[in-house]
Amino acid sequence: MKKLHPVMFAGTGSDVGKSIIAAAFCRIFRQDGYHPAPFKAQNMALNSYATPEGLEIGRAQAVQAEAAGVPCHTDMNPLLLKPSSDHTSQVVLNGRPIGNRDAYDYFRVEGREELRREVCSAYDRLATRYNPIVLEGAGSISEINLRDTDLVNLPMALHAGADVILVGDIDRGGVFASVYGSLMLLRPHERERIKGILINKFRGDIRLFEPGIKMLEDLCGIPVVGVVPYYRDIYIEEEDSLALATKSVQAEQGKVNIAVILLRHLSNFTDFNVLERDPRVHLFYTNNTDEIAKADIILLPGSKSTLADLHELRRNGVAQAVIRAHREGATVMGICGGYQLMGQEVCDPDHVEGEIERLPGLGLLPVSTHMTGEKVTRQVRFQLANNSTLSAANCQLSTVNSQLTGYEIHMGTTIPTHDAPVSPLNLLEDGRTDGYYVNRTCMGTYIHGILDNPAFIDFLLEPFADKLADAGTAFDYQQFKEEQYDKLADHVRRHINLPLIYQILTTHD
Repeated sequence: MKKLHPVMFAGTGSDVGKSIIAAAFCRIFRQDGYHPAPFKAQNMALNSYATPEGLEIGRAQAVQAEAAGVPCHTDMNPLLLKPSSDHTSQVVLNGRPIGNRDAYDYFRVEGREELRREVCSAYDRLATRYNPIVLEGAGSISEINLRDTDLVNLPMALHAGADVILVGDIDRGGVFASVYGSLMLLRPHERERIKGILINKFRGDIRLFEPGIKMLEDLCGIPVVGVVPYYRDIYIEEEDSLALATKSVQAEQGKVNIAVILLRHLSNFTDFNVLERDPRVHLFYTNNTDEIAKADIILLPGSKSTLADLHELRRNGVAQAVIRAHREGATVMGICGGYQLMGQEVCDPDHVEGEIERLPGLGLLPVSTHMTGEKVTRQVRFQLANNSTLSAANCQLSTVNSQLTGYEIHMGTTIPTHDAPVSPLNLLEDGRTDGYYVNRTCMGTYIHGILDNPAFIDFLLEPFADKLADAGTAFDYQQFKEEQYDKLADHVRRHINLPLIYQILTTHD
């Protein structure tokens, strides 16, 4: 295939849809016979993913790699910031944590060149293997106060020799001012990299905006390469937990009601995306104690700050509501930080997370968690542990115990208390065990993505067979995701000038 210039989708601000547009182009280039790969020099997100090598990257780049049809790799997101408070973040470099940094210290000029060398080297390695590289910017392209320390936007585009498409969000209003103002705040050599303008999230009759397209092109001297309408019927995994605000918050009649507890530091909420699509289930997110009482299944999700969230759950009454709901028959399952919360105690004597050294857990599992500075990140293959307790359960173990897949990203070790029997939930391919199983209504695991396995969902829902008779059957989540990437690519194709974009990406300066 012809060699294409790398292309960067940068924004007039945050949340303009750069990640989704980049995913769309990863799939479009793949459909057109190219071998694309995503790249974002620095990402800030709590939603992360483990690569096949057992290293950590932002979930958005894992999604974009999936859209491109290639394995994800740390070179696609060499620098990941995982917020642990309003002012501090864990810094993950090339997939491994290198410590916590205060925001002010992190964005100082001193020491910045070392990080710049790392992200540029990651890009250079990626560029030798893929064509084209689809880069994603971060926040606004014209944060002039951070210009000297920026690793993601124009400095990265200049290093890569990328053609930049500036993405503006018309849905929030002020698109003319935001696009024109963003361009005018750039220095001349930076402005030269901007080769197109893409208007995203358009609503209404496009004919009313057509005069505005010409006005914008005349004003900026840059072509508008497309106006992409807002959509509601395409489901791509979101990176930002702000998306949870649009999701259901109440129980419903006639289905298995599954409540995900809204933690303040909730992470990896994409663990539950598959359940949102399962026709047998109504999934909702809540910390309302009355709604928790209506749930058939309660899921405690991952947390970036387990002890802080445990303290909050005890303060706001959610901990007591979960315990009460379980006593009255609800199934409770914890994933990663949620698994830690379900134990007898969480201890942090070395202050890995903060100042709290110990808190009692919910007491639903006979396990104790000890926080450690070493992070575990790995992809795993596993089966449900075929012990006597599980065998006694009325479930189809031959189906459930087909090989399942997932990934671990956690700090801390969790072991049974001294008087508790050994009762793991899962048996890993390498012989290690994971999680703890009390019975069909009480269990925990460190494995993210466990719910992406249809067999495990069948296992989780089987006790509620009386509610499942008319609810349909589970669906193939992987096939569903592939269909959504194709729908996204088709949607974007219909509303952009793709020949012009290919012309931009093949024209040499």
